[in-house]
Amino acid sequence: MDQGPKSYWAEFLGTFCLCFIGQGAIVLQHIQGTHDLLTVAIAHGLALAVMVSALGSTSGAHFNPAVTLGFVLTGRQSWTSAITYWLSQLVGALVASYLLRAAVPGVAGDAVHYGVPMVAAGVSTSQAVLIEFILTFFLVTAVWGTAVDERGPRVGGFAIGLAVMMGILVGGPLTGAALNPARAFGAAVVSGTWSLHWIYWLAPMLGGVAAARAYKSVVLGR
Repeated sequence: MDQGPKSYWAEFLGTFCLCFIGQGAIVLQHIQGTHDLLTVAIAHGLALAVMVSALGSTSGAHFNPAVTLGFVLTGRQSWTSAITYWLSQLVGALVASYLLRAAVPGVAGDAVHYGVPMVAAGVSTSQAVLIEFILTFFLVTAVWGTAVDERGPRVGGFAIGLAVMMGILVGGPLTGAALNPARAFGAAVVSGTWSLHWIYWLAPMLGGVAAARAYKSVVLGR
């Protein structure tokens, strides 16, 4: 699916939208004093659904280093292509986070660290890794089932957006439910908040690879 610069632009733009809209919803919830988890989940899900539908034919609409790694380790993408995808995704997340900081009141953004995911009190590191792993596994399974498997329903980004929504509804109060290293990275850089940041790389990457390998070997059978 790598079509050169236009694919890299698509990966940048899709990740930018996910981060700007998703993190923006978190900041605005604080401004309004509502802290509504459903609103945050819907914002992330809609952003991903729209961008996957709009840009899927251009880059495959990964918008997530964990999705890309799954493609590499199942032989569907080269390492060279993956590195360029990763750079595009991380730059998209960074630009979105910096522009969000420029666009919203500083006090509100600082109060929620511009949407950086954090492990809740009482949740151990092993529990946090397990939560992010499982929820990313579901997300990447949705990607393979609706966007990779030729037999799957062509529902655009709808199912993938719903997978992110359900992940946030369950994991949001526990780990922030990033399910995406880029989504965690941009907010961490802008806010300077790096607490247990490694979890948001390790767990989604492992979950993405596990889901991709499982779908290829069990469902596709090849």
